[in-house]
Amino acid sequence: MKAMIIREFGAADVFESADILKPTVSAGNVLVRLAATSVNTIDMMIREMGEALPFSPKAPAVLGMDFAGTIEAVGEGVTEFNVGDEIYGCAGGLGDLPGTLAQYMLADAKLIARKPKNLSMREAAALPLVGITAYEGLTRAGIAEGKSVLVHGGAGGVGHVAVQLAKHFGANVFATGAEGTQAELIEKLGAKAINFKTETVADYVAKHTDGAGFDVILDTVGGANLTNSIEAAKLNGQIATTLSFIELDLSMVHMKGLSLHVVFMLIPMMHNIGREVHGNILAQLAEIVEAGALIPVVDEQRFSLEQVTDAHQYLASGKAIGKVVIDIN
Repeated sequence: MKAMIIREFGAADVFESADILKPTVSAGNVLVRLAATSVNTIDMMIREMGEALPFSPKAPAVLGMDFAGTIEAVGEGVTEFNVGDEIYGCAGGLGDLPGTLAQYMLADAKLIARKPKNLSMREAAALPLVGITAYEGLTRAGIAEGKSVLVHGGAGGVGHVAVQLAKHFGANVFATGAEGTQAELIEKLGAKAINFKTETVADYVAKHTDGAGFDVILDTVGGANLTNSIEAAKLNGQIATTLSFIELDLSMVHMKGLSLHVVFMLIPMMHNIGREVHGNILAQLAEIVEAGALIPVVDEQRFSLEQVTDAHQYLASGKAIGKVVIDIN
């Protein structure tokens, strides 16, 4: 089968086309004929840093995590899926899990779900990693009807899904973004846009919560921005973040009685623990999508499998609006 492989880690031009063996189905797995995959920031980190990351595959490797495709064969012990099912998931591209930059892949049946009927393969391939992350972050932080929710980075990959999910759960949703395209997308998705470049945290907390702070904060920016989340949270509030590589004084977390949740959605894939949770979340996301409450935003720029270098460079450029998707077949 055709695949794009890397023999060494580094810049986006390390990908090369190769003919490799098509995998054969094995127990607990399904063989998927891939239709599309999306590029996530973590894919670029693995490609750049390689074995400096504890979850990186060893070169030569096939990268790529998200996918949508059709089941071609079902392994022993798999009873909930059949040949011909259209599925989606986040199931490869790290450790010993083969990636999605190929015509076929083996996928653990616990990490997949049936593709939402009203999404194209391209749209479905854009959703798994960001969808699972947003869902986990919001639910762990106690999302509920009537709560005030602040999403930092509301026009980003995780953020734009989180905005829609928070609306679906009945919350009052606010999101930070830059003026222009980002703010327009946030408003289109049903949230109130906050210009983080011109409004201070104190300003928008006073404006939107009468100074009390937000019930739930999903911080997809993380790092130093966590201090803004801490400031914006109400007493006994909840913060979920997707990026916490930072040394931070937690005194205000204590003084405000905050709960801090760190979401690292790769854990089930890395450690083979609780993988069925991801499959269950994907099934729930499919129901929400089919109910019309969620649709992933896909950048209109198209890339073929052979153009994966261009796709990585495009995502890195910051020009993309929504997820960058690669067509496989």
